[in-house]
Amino acid sequence: MTQGKRIGVWVLAIVILLMAALVIIVATFDWNRLKPTINQHASEALNRQVSIDGDLDVNWLWPSGDGGWRHWFPWPRIHAEDIRIGSPSEVTDADLVSLKAIDITLSPLPLFAKTLSVPAIALNGGEATLMRLEDGRNNWTFDLGSNDQKDQAKDEGSKENGWTVDVGAIDFDPIDVHYRDAILAANIDATVQLLGKPIAFKELTGDDSAVSQTEGQQISDYRFGWKAEGTYREQPFSGSGKLGGPEAFKRRGVPYPAQAEIDAGDTQVAVNGTITDPLSPQEIDMDLSFSGQNLGALYDIIGVTLPDTPPYSTRGHLTANLGTQDALSFRYRDFDGQIGDSDIHGDLTYRMGEPRPLLKGEVISQQLRFADLAPLIGADSNAKKADRGETNRQPDDKLLPVEAFDAAQWKTMDADVKFTAKRVEHGDSLPLEDIYTHVRLDDGEILLDPLRFGIAGGNLNTTLRLDGSQTPMQSRVDMHIRHLMLSRLFPDVELMDNSRGELNGDATLSGTGNSVADILGSSNGDLQMLVNEGLISQNLMELAGLNVGNYVVGKLFGDEQVKINCAAANFNVTDGLAKTRFFLIDTENALVKIDGTANFGNEALDLTIEPESKGARVFTLRSPLYVKGTFKNPSPGVDTGSLLARGAIGAFLGTVATPAAALLALVSPSADGKTPCNDFLSQIQTD
Repeated sequence: MTQGKRIGVWVLAIVILLMAALVIIVATFDWNRLKPTINQHASEALNRQVSIDGDLDVNWLWPSGDGGWRHWFPWPRIHAEDIRIGSPSEVTDADLVSLKAIDITLSPLPLFAKTLSVPAIALNGGEATLMRLEDGRNNWTFDLGSNDQKDQAKDEGSKENGWTVDVGAIDFDPIDVHYRDAILAANIDATVQLLGKPIAFKELTGDDSAVSQTEGQQISDYRFGWKAEGTYREQPFSGSGKLGGPEAFKRRGVPYPAQAEIDAGDTQVAVNGTITDPLSPQEIDMDLSFSGQNLGALYDIIGVTLPDTPPYSTRGHLTANLGTQDALSFRYRDFDGQIGDSDIHGDLTYRMGEPRPLLKGEVISQQLRFADLAPLIGADSNAKKADRGETNRQPDDKLLPVEAFDAAQWKTMDADVKFTAKRVEHGDSLPLEDIYTHVRLDDGEILLDPLRFGIAGGNLNTTLRLDGSQTPMQSRVDMHIRHLMLSRLFPDVELMDNSRGELNGDATLSGTGNSVADILGSSNGDLQMLVNEGLISQNLMELAGLNVGNYVVGKLFGDEQVKINCAAANFNVTDGLAKTRFFLIDTENALVKIDGTANFGNEALDLTIEPESKGARVFTLRSPLYVKGTFKNPSPGVDTGSLLARGAIGAFLGTVATPAAALLALVSPSADGKTPCNDFLSQIQTD
């Protein structure tokens, strides 16, 4: 044997002996002697108590599936028992994480390629407790050193070091998770476990193109399942869902699948989609559907201020770029749904930021049921409120809604939302055609400008301002009624078909209070209205369902159908009391004066109706009529204590010249440039 061969044999023998010695040392070494050192360094690194209280051991496995020379390099498997990661003592005494046992298998060769390869992890008896206090302190945020150290670590981490993590199979018993959050008033217990069989992402989404756009890789299957129950914001909470496997943790930019179905109080939420980089979320791309008894209840769940509504459901697509340096925004796009019996479609964006979050977008309804708008102003029926379990009932003797607006919620966010209802459904009794409004909410102040209704071939244009930043709330409304066609004002009354005239009007009111009743009950302003070329009869009033009008017209004209040349009214409103400056109805055979008050505060009516015949005597009535009672229950009758004074109305005309002149702006000229109201108002000014 040559000397070179003898040297080679000795080198090989020494290597074999060293490897055998290493294996013997590793196999016989008491790894528990390293626990104090490991516990100390881990505790110092995480700035909290970390300990391995049970047995610590390392043994070797020969890899299966690896062929060739790699098969001769064994894998170390680390086994540890009774592991605890503690919590900051000022937050809670409960451990953040505890494990009865953990087994971690490492593949050493990939370390030379800067890859930490973990072919297998097995957990047993896992439990986690997440705790957050009212001041925001929690036990899941790790203090890893001073700000300078953090900045240095961040800079170093941003360098191209080339290290990657490759996690293989994960096996564990069900893990219990306890979530306690004083800010969200959450007390939830959850369990995470392995699914019996992986579920393909597209099986739950129906998306055959479930591929990462950044990496071009197939989205991983669902491998974990979870269930939870407890309370959230003082409401019952339960949920279940599925999560993807460890594949998405290996590289950045890979979408991680997540699916959940949650019940919180009366609200149901379902999401299904992906989160990019789940360990440091960058993007959300999910289908989102939610439903419940009242959209307003979402404030207690997600903190977004929405109006009160009937039962609703909606489905759309939620996206968000969580990695941006700009204000975080969530976009709910292409959603469709129902509110009550009305459909909704649109696109909304919720942007986090200072001084308040902003909700912006557009909502469209192809067909809106008018009754579905009632909860917005507290005007829905007591029966519907009872169905929703609400106790703020409308008094039986009140017509104006008394339910208070929750102005405190208005200060939590801003809004800039456009709403369009292309068609409004309200049976045959209301000639409402469409609605459009632009809602702006800014620091507790709501502005609807415009709030436009299409009615009876005309429109009602309104600017409404509700300043919830003040206590009591300050409100103002400017309303303009234009070109309402009398022939379409009562669509189910055939007798109106021959009317050619229009209704026009203006109103400006301001008031204080937190409900419609309070605002109108304290209001100040002016109301004026003009009707030209209408029809009036007892039958018409009866068909229109106007019981008081039916009574009054029957007393004045019997069953006769009477043509209205012009009707003009002007009210002054002071502290909720609307008082007539003048209210005159000029018919073909009589002039009717209405005088009195309507009190928005107590909803009391006190009106006197005095007719005066033109030419031939057409009235047998010698006493004025009255309408008293309340808005909800008006009471008409004959004032038998006084007699009509002949010529009194004619004398009255000369005293209303100035208010009547203001109504000339409401006259809508006919084709020949003149209407009966022109003559009537001109006569008043010259008398």
